[in-house]
Amino acid sequence: MRSGPALLGAVSALAVVGATTAFTLGTPSPASAATACEVGYTVNDWGSGFTADLSLKNLGTAPLSAWRISYTYTGNQQLQQGWNGTWAQSGKTVTLTPATWNATIAPNASVTAGANFGYSGANAAPVSFSVNGEPCGGTQPPTTTPTTPTTTTTPTQPPSGAPELHVSGNRLADASGTPVTLRGVNRSGGEFACVQGNGLFDGPMDAASVAAIKSWHANVVRVPFNEDCWLGLSNVDPRYAGATYRAALQSYVDLLHDNGLVAILDLHWTHGVYTGNSSACSDVNATCQKPMTDAEHSVDLWTSVANTFKGDDATILDLFNEPYLDRAVSGSAQAWTCWRDGGSACSGIGYPVAGMQTLVNAVRATGATNVIMLGGLAYSNDLTGWLQYKPSDPAGNLVASWHSYNFNTCSSSSCWDSQLAPVAAAVPLVAGEIGENDCASGYVTGLMDWFDRHQASYLGWTWNTWNCSTGPALISAYDGTPTAFGAGIRAHFLAAG
Repeated sequence: MRSGPALLGAVSALAVVGATTAFTLGTPSPASAATACEVGYTVNDWGSGFTADLSLKNLGTAPLSAWRISYTYTGNQQLQQGWNGTWAQSGKTVTLTPATWNATIAPNASVTAGANFGYSGANAAPVSFSVNGEPCGGTQPPTTTPTTPTTTTTPTQPPSGAPELHVSGNRLADASGTPVTLRGVNRSGGEFACVQGNGLFDGPMDAASVAAIKSWHANVVRVPFNEDCWLGLSNVDPRYAGATYRAALQSYVDLLHDNGLVAILDLHWTHGVYTGNSSACSDVNATCQKPMTDAEHSVDLWTSVANTFKGDDATILDLFNEPYLDRAVSGSAQAWTCWRDGGSACSGIGYPVAGMQTLVNAVRATGATNVIMLGGLAYSNDLTGWLQYKPSDPAGNLVASWHSYNFNTCSSSSCWDSQLAPVAAAVPLVAGEIGENDCASGYVTGLMDWFDRHQASYLGWTWNTWNCSTGPALISAYDGTPTAFGAGIRAHFLAAG
C-alpha cells in the first residue's frame, strides 16, 4: 500500500549452484608470509548469469585491514553490479575491495559481499584467490574471543514471549512444531516519517499502544521501514537516521516480542530513480514506492538487518513491500525473471535491480535463518509465477506474501481459488496487507473466511488514525477504538480466538 497521511588454494573446477565452498588457499612458505584467512565462494546460476557471493574470514590474531580479494575466471564472465564493497573487473580478473564500514575484519570475524555477472557457455569456478596479493594461509588461533559484529547494532536474542517460527510444509510452525496462523495488523509510519523529516514514527509506539493491538487478539505486527533511514543516507535528517533509527526499530520489535507478538519487518520505500509506467515519484531517494529493490543499497540494507535480527526467529523479514516491475518490463516471463534475478532481466527499470534471489542470498550469508516473505507482482497481488520462480533457500524458510484490496485485479473468490489455492497448498501463504477503500468490512470478511479455510495468515492495513474514507485505517484512536472497517477485522480476530 502506498503509505503516508497524504494517503498521504584451489576449488572444484565446476561451480556448484546454490552451494557454499569454504576453503583455505595456499600453504605458507618460509619466503612468503601468507595472510591467515579463509575465503568462501557461493554461486547461484540461472543459465545466462549468476550471483557470486564471497566471504572472507580473518583467521589471524590481529585485525585484517584494507583487504583486497583478487581472482580470475577462465570463461567470459562479465561483472554487472556488486554490493558490500567495490567490485572491478579487468579482463578476466575480478577484484573486491571493502566499503568504508567493513574495511577492517576483527580476528575470527568475517565479511561477505556479492555481485551479479553475465556469461555464456561454461561457468567454471575461479581456480585461485589472493588476499592483499598473497594466498590465504595460516591456521585459526587456538583460542578466540568474541568479536564485535560487523553490523552497527546488537543482534536481537531469541524472544521469550513470541513464538519462534519456521516453515513446515505449507504452514508456519513454532519451535515445538505446532502450526501457527498469524492474524494481525500493519503499523505504518516508519517508512515515511523519517524521510519526510517528521520524526521516527507516526503516532505512539509505546507499551499502551501495543497492548491495544494485542486486545484485538492479534499475534503479529508488520512494521514497514525505510531503506535510506536505516542506512543513514545523507538525504535523511540525522536525528531520524542511522543508528538512532535502527535502535528505535529494534526497541519496537523487542516490545512486540515482550507482548508475545511476532514482528514482520517490511522494506517499504527504497532508493532509485524510476519515471516509467505507474511511477509514484521521480525522486532517487526512498520517498515513495519503487517497482523493485535497488542493487546499490538494498543488499547492504538486508545484510545489516539480517545481522541485527539473526537469532530472533520471532521476526520475519519481508524483503520488499509491493513489486510492480511488471509495469516496466515486457511480458510475464520477463517480469518474473526480473523479480527473481534482477540485473539485465530488468531492462525497463532505469536503476540496477537486485532480484529476490540476491536478497535471499544476502540474508542467508549472515547466518540468519529467519522466515522470509516474498511478495509477487502487481503490487504483490499476483502470485501466478511465484512457485515457478521461487528462489532457492538453503534454510527452507520462504513464505509467499500476497496483498489484497477490494480494488485489486484478484479480488474475487474465483480468482483466489485459481491463483492462491495452489500456492497455499505448497508453501505458507501470508496476506501481508488486506483492506478496502470504502470504510466497510464486507470484502475483507469474505477474504478472511477464505484464508481461514486454507489455514493461511493475514494482516489488516493499517493501525493508524487516518481518515478511513481516504484509505484503509483500522482505528480512530490509538487505544484501539476501531473504525467501521476496523470493527469487522476486530470482530473476526476475536471470534478466531
